[in-house]
Amino acid sequence: MDTKTRIVSSAEHLFDRCGFTATGMDRLTAAAEVSSRTLYKHVGSKNALIAAVLKQRCVRFFDKTDVDSVDALFAALGDWNHAEGTRGCMFLRAQGETGGETPEVSEVVAEYRRILRELIDRIVTLEIGSRRNDVLVEQVLVLFEGATSVASYSGADAVSAARAAAATLVKAAR
Repeated sequence: MDTKTRIVSSAEHLFDRCGFTATGMDRLTAAAEVSSRTLYKHVGSKNALIAAVLKQRCVRFFDKTDVDSVDALFAALGDWNHAEGTRGCMFLRAQGETGGETPEVSEVVAEYRRILRELIDRIVTLEIGSRRNDVLVEQVLVLFEGATSVASYSGADAVSAARAAAATLVKAAR
């Protein structure tokens, strides 16, 4: 693993568990086992590191959710939560902690949201045929994001409930 990858990976773990603002550079350098000079050399700034962490997480998340049905999407979310934990959406937390005023973070969050919507749009279109159904896409998106949030305080059953609700919506739309 190269130095930048090690810095970003260790930072993701800390940001996810401790938050973005509560994680200081001293903890980030200690976790990556690098000096602050090395950290800045490879990532530039804390905001750039947050953006790099979110970009890496976005790639990993969409690799795990490349599926062809709404049911499989929620199953993948359940698998993701099982592997990563249920602390809520890291992108939403990053946007909240930075107040939406950090351009490099906001850009990554917006890109994550765009990709998620496109994924759900593609899956819904596959499920119900070639008709475009923006209402159903929005409903599935709300269930997906809601399940991610609710799972942070009520556990993995939130994903199961959202999965069942999404199946009902998809069945009604056919």
